[in-house]
Amino acid sequence: MEYRVTATAGAPPAQVYRLFIDVERWPELTQSIRSVRRLDEGPIRVGSEAMVSQPRLPSSRWRVTDVEPDRRFTWETSAGGVTTVGDHVVEPDGMGSRITLTLRLHGPLSGVMGLLMGGIARRHVAMELEGFRSAADSSAPPAPPTPPAPPAG
Repeated sequence: MEYRVTATAGAPPAQVYRLFIDVERWPELTQSIRSVRRLDEGPIRVGSEAMVSQPRLPSSRWRVTDVEPDRRFTWETSAGGVTTVGDHVVEPDGMGSRITLTLRLHGPLSGVMGLLMGGIARRHVAMELEGFRSAADSSAPPAPPTPPAPPAG
């Protein structure tokens, strides 16, 4: 089972990526996250862990499995026969960025969990995407001014 959402933002990829890896700030960006508490210190790296609390879901321990600076951050959690992988990707898109969030469930009970929790998962992923996009756009530098049109004549 996989849920994927994409949006564009006016901010450069490095700026969006900084939002991704500042996981303890996520509750400020989206209502789909109540709290995030890092279990280690320093920059996000493979092996970093955090406790994440979300509405209508049990708290879970997420572990970073992949980091590509300024491009991608992936983490996962496992419980009850299901491994959930969250992938956060930002790519250049003109003067801004394309943000893609993917949530994948796999394991022996992933189909059942997808049926039971799929609606919540889809809403949370969409809310998180909008939070990243909105935060990136609000901190993006203003667009260059448009030159005035030549006089009609």
